[in-house]
Amino acid sequence: MGLAARNAEGHLVTDTPKRGFATRLTHGSRPPVRSHGFVNPPVYRGSTVLQPSCEARVANGKRRFERVMTYGTQGGPTHYALEDMVAGIEGGTHCTIVGTGLAAVAVPLLAFLKAGDHCLMPDSAYGPARALAEGMMKGWGIETTFYEPTTTAEALAPHFRANTRVLYLESPGSHTFEVQDVPALTALARARGAVSMIDNTWGIHHFQPFAHGCDVSIQALTKYVGGHSDILLGSVTVKSEAHHLAVRGAASAMGHYASPDDCWLALRGARTMAVRLQHQEQAALEVARWLQARPEVHSILHPALPEDPGHAIWKRDFTGACSLFGVVFQPRYTEADIFRFVDGLKLFGIGASWGGYESLALPSGPSISRSVSRPLPGQAVRLHIGLEEVADLIADLEQGLASLPR
Repeated sequence: MGLAARNAEGHLVTDTPKRGFATRLTHGSRPPVRSHGFVNPPVYRGSTVLQPSCEARVANGKRRFERVMTYGTQGGPTHYALEDMVAGIEGGTHCTIVGTGLAAVAVPLLAFLKAGDHCLMPDSAYGPARALAEGMMKGWGIETTFYEPTTTAEALAPHFRANTRVLYLESPGSHTFEVQDVPALTALARARGAVSMIDNTWGIHHFQPFAHGCDVSIQALTKYVGGHSDILLGSVTVKSEAHHLAVRGAASAMGHYASPDDCWLALRGARTMAVRLQHQEQAALEVARWLQARPEVHSILHPALPEDPGHAIWKRDFTGACSLFGVVFQPRYTEADIFRFVDGLKLFGIGASWGGYESLALPSGPSISRSVSRPLPGQAVRLHIGLEEVADLIADLEQGLASLPR
């Protein structure tokens, strides 16, 4: 009856008959037998896991990447419930929960890359992912080439090398919201023997990564799954046993572990995610269209808008949009002007995260790191639209825009 259930062999199976997304979120990952009648599963905390015998301990230790508990860092029932929930949302078969969204980026990269390997990463990637590639990965002898995110598979093909092991994707791109042709790019990666992985945090539920050819999907569960800006979590979902063993093995080797309390909060957040996603999508579009008509605004970076360069691919591959988009201001405005605008907002906090219940505004350009993409034509602000009344948010933006020089 759940969003994600496992058969006798431990493989993820889907519901029969197929139920809707909101129903699956509501009933998924809940135990068939209620604990004292409570509807939510309990939190399982612990480090030490007692074994029935020495022989069993040795046998279970050889299966440490399966769901055989010999120590707390391997997770427990609370972790497994969340992993099954996320695997079902992403359309995968196995999920590994880690402590942060950045950990969810680092674990698969380091699972599939070693000294002497080459990685392809879009120029629009999440800043800390780029910093990892340019810092620690480079220091370990892993070379990264940044490519223009809207490039075609034909144009990207010459950048593949004999030692290219990973094609990294993020669609839409961080801050600048370029939409990538994921099916074409992942097909190219498969043909060249590379693993394709995507940061799918923006596209959660709205984009099915494995149906579009991806091998690995990354989520910052901090965002929409948590939904209340009070936890840090990440997930890495795959669809093949071999990829699962590689990811689980890397996470275990690096000591990655997530608090069961945070996993429980993420499960609680997931129960309401369907209604939050629906409301925030519509609210963000309403705010974006209002800003689009303002004379202070040069353009809106939102792929669900028909005027966006990535709209055609978004319409083909996505079933919806989320709450995050960019606003590019007219070139005449300075960074100081935009700082004054953001500082003057009353309902938008200045924060780097998103996906929670509260609206956020963050100056993002043209100072964002890019090496091959065309710079934005003006200063930019990234907006996350929360659960406030849309009319109140628009009124707040209107009074903030009044601070800009005429």
